[in-house]
Amino acid sequence: MSLGEVLESARRQRFVGRRAELAAFDAAVGGRSARRVLFVHGQGGIGKTTLLAELGARARAAGRTVVHVDGRDLDPSPDGLLSAIGRPLPAAAVLLVDGYEQLAPIDGWLREQFIPGLSADTVVVLAGREPPAAPWRSDAGWRALMTVCRLEPVGPDEAAQLLVHAGVEASVLPHLTALGAGHPLTLALLADLATRGQVPDTLADAPDLISTLLQSFVGEVPTQPQLIGLATCAIAWSTTEDLLARTVGADAPAVWQWLARLPFVTSSPSGLSVHDLARDVLNAEFQRRLPEQYRTYQRLVFDHAVAALRTASGRYGQPEAHHLFFIHRHGPFGEVIAALRTQGSAAVVPARPDEHDQVCATIERFEGPLSAGLARAWLSEQPERLSVVRTGDRVAGFAHHVLCPSGSPLEDRDPVVRAVLDHVARESPIRPGEHVLINRFAAGVRDHQHDPYMVVAGPVSSIIEWLTRPLAWSFVVVVDEAFWAPKFDYIAFAPMVRIEVGGLPHVAFGIDWRRLPVGAWLDLMYERGHTGGTGRAPAALLRPPPLSRARFDASVRTALQSLHRPEQLAVNPLLGTALGTDATQLRATIEDAVGRVGDLPKGHQLQAVLHRTYVRPAPTQEAAAEVLGLPLSTYRRYLAKAVDHLTDILWTIEIGGRTG
Repeated sequence: MSLGEVLESARRQRFVGRRAELAAFDAAVGGRSARRVLFVHGQGGIGKTTLLAELGARARAAGRTVVHVDGRDLDPSPDGLLSAIGRPLPAAAVLLVDGYEQLAPIDGWLREQFIPGLSADTVVVLAGREPPAAPWRSDAGWRALMTVCRLEPVGPDEAAQLLVHAGVEASVLPHLTALGAGHPLTLALLADLATRGQVPDTLADAPDLISTLLQSFVGEVPTQPQLIGLATCAIAWSTTEDLLARTVGADAPAVWQWLARLPFVTSSPSGLSVHDLARDVLNAEFQRRLPEQYRTYQRLVFDHAVAALRTASGRYGQPEAHHLFFIHRHGPFGEVIAALRTQGSAAVVPARPDEHDQVCATIERFEGPLSAGLARAWLSEQPERLSVVRTGDRVAGFAHHVLCPSGSPLEDRDPVVRAVLDHVARESPIRPGEHVLINRFAAGVRDHQHDPYMVVAGPVSSIIEWLTRPLAWSFVVVVDEAFWAPKFDYIAFAPMVRIEVGGLPHVAFGIDWRRLPVGAWLDLMYERGHTGGTGRAPAALLRPPPLSRARFDASVRTALQSLHRPEQLAVNPLLGTALGTDATQLRATIEDAVGRVGDLPKGHQLQAVLHRTYVRPAPTQEAAAEVLGLPLSTYRRYLAKAVDHLTDILWTIEIGGRTG
């Protein structure tokens, strides 16, 4: 036996998986299938070369002549390939072509002339990173003679076998199996480290491994726009051309096409996404080499997701919400959502009326008949606020929000809602036009409030409400404080109400959005995604306690009088409200609102009065009336009406008519 035969035997003993590909090849070699061409494609390091070695060994064992060439080692021309083969292929030969993506210039010649000219019992295997070009798939003849196999990552059991064959100790098998994510090259590199006593906690802890993997994934050295596109794909759940336009600018269409051709990138109606392992590798490499630049791209993607969610049509922008949680995937909710998505749909959608019984039955099973009765009553009054996650045709998890004030007697009948509203009234009452949102009921059908489907339904439906609806307060009610407290601590929600219902303790965690606007809260969450901070929001981020409507109106009138006196505006109670954080911003908001008065029916004259009185003021009211050509009494009547309209516009901004 030669050394080469010993080497081949060792390789075969360590080969695992790829049953479908082996079956298709064996059927072709054994004459049990009419298909004569096997086209194998997949990302770098996924095991194409290893598979070809096994196919060659099987063919030789079956008595076939095997010719193995590599497109990376030959000139991509007909003469180059024929020279590499060396001689005419005998009948019943097996031709194995690795690195087929390198032979793209002669793909047409291979398809139309070379392969059709081979003996009918020849078997050809083409292996490359790219899937077959369109003519292979559109031609009826080739569709009948060719099998296309995309190599996917190996399963957990097969990954563990690969590591065992490489001599990895049993104690680290689970960790390395998870880290390798079924990618054969990664598993081999991890095994090499482990057998030398180096077991990295994350891929980022093994920079040489990362560099090797990145080279196997990408192959060519990307241009700067392509590099930014890769970073975008690594950060985002799904990358669209709109998102690429924010990160790479005018190069977005070309970068999109380049990304879509990469073997570790998949395309769907929602955009481009990368394989989990490739994402981990890219993240680790960018964070190691370009940490500041990468942080900039992360923020761009985060802001894009927020903007998409805020402008999503209808109440349920759940794809955008999932995108936001994915970017924040190292937080307490993102990991659960990502895990559920691997099992199937984790979409949070509006409930159907026929699902109310399932929801109420779940509440009764876990929280008792009193809570179930309250839930049924609230569902009758506010059915549109019920969100569900389904598995098949059944509800797997749900969340129901109650919007107050509703004018419903249920606000007094429901002890939890009553306690929450009493707390609001004591601490910082809502003002005319403001609302309180209470995530009143949430659960998963299997494990109540520990259920992953509840951990998806509650946060996803809540973030949609918080970002798309102006709110004064938000509360989330849970019955397992110990389980949920760390999660709420992370998102800066504090326990504010405790009450017992049906013998079960209920805790309401809440936040006053008037003190911490949603925009500032999102900034805080973005930072915590990187720093891991917890606890209430820093005092520096908080606005002053909200003004009552009467004090607000009086402060607007004072601000108008001092519009051109920055030192007086700087001490106006409006400073720190939604109207502005400094005198310059406050003045700009007021002047913009003056312009909006002109958009009201018959508002042009009212705007002119405000402009001449406060924005570009005349020396006196008499002078202003004269410039406007109005009797003084008419001018003053118009002025009073205009100030009322202006105050209403500014109040709308203050209570959230424009979310910040």
